Amino acid sequence: MKSVLLIQTAFIGDLILSTVLIENLHLQYPNARIDFLVRKGNEEVLQSHPDIGKVFTWDKKRGKYRSLLALLKQLRAEQYDLVINVQRYAATGFLTGLSKGKITIGYDKNPLSFLFTKKVKHVAGTAAEPVHETARCNQLLQTIASTPVTKPGLYPSTTDYAAIRRYQEEPYLVLAPGSVWFTKQVPVSKWTAILKRLPIRQKIYIIGTKKEQALATAIMNELPAYTNIESLAGSLSILQSAALMQGALFNLVNDSAPLHIASAVNAPVIALFCSTIPGFGFTPLSDESYVVQAEPYLSCRPCGSHGKAACPKRHFDCANLINDERVASIILRKIMQQHAERSLKEHLVIN
Repeated sequence: MKSVLLIQTAFIGDLILSTVLIENLHLQYPNARIDFLVRKGNEEVLQSHPDIGKVFTWDKKRGKYRSLLALLKQLRAEQYDLVINVQRYAATGFLTGLSKGKITIGYDKNPLSFLFTKKVKHVAGTAAEPVHETARCNQLLQTIASTPVTKPGLYPSTTDYAAIRRYQEEPYLVLAPGSVWFTKQVPVSKWTAILKRLPIRQKIYIIGTKKEQALATAIMNELPAYTNIESLAGSLSILQSAALMQGALFNLVNDSAPLHIASAVNAPVIALFCSTIPGFGFTPLSDESYVVQAEPYLSCRPCGSHGKAACPKRHFDCANLINDERVASIILRKIMQQHAERSLKEHLVIN
């Protein structure tokens, strides 16, 4: 196997989880060139990755189909030994099936899967039988090689780590309160209820996109006494955010991209699930991770496999009934543990 193309043009979180294929391919074929096709704007995720060759981008917003045809021409010229498509949509099925790849692999739910040389059954996870997305991705590769399910990987550069070093002078938490979907996003009132249970001097950084700056401001406005909270929303790149999250005491996230960033750098994380459920397969993979969700049974949850723009029942109980005391207790236990360790070290130095 000399050359491989991976295709994942969905959102950032999906792309991050699909990097498990890079890790496994490199283990199986250490000398193979691994290229990747992503949606335009997501290419930053793969910057500094030691095992990635070319990164192709598909501009879905401008000249979507013209860009698709131009991409096909580029991909056919490469004549890949292996093409793996992680998506179930016709456009990427078109690229995969006509890529001239010697082996083309994708999910059976792709409407153009009849063009692939190998098809894999796509199994959606449920509460009773959860299937993690990384396992689903790995099933594509297992059609040609026996590979274990590893973890996804992001690789911030030395420049990325240098850019966030000034924020690491004291122990800190990272809060990523945003999400593309309303029903995946814990409301401001819940985040502030959690933070009010923490020490008033605890350092907290709020991260997110430029669009989420207003959300960060709304949270800070509800906590005027907490002067050690700082918004970095819109000021960090994805890999700089990953570097910051990696050094945090804990990262507080929704079922959204920052959750998967934490998994990809093995950062401590507490993930709050609202309308979606862990069984769908997007739970954290970090060694130190917690999932918190509404404790009472809700007949309306999940209300879909993805988030929605509004709560269909208009009460949003799946978010409002999350136990903020439980979330805070996990964090407080870690803070107290670190304080005890620091005190012990100081005692040993003095004596």
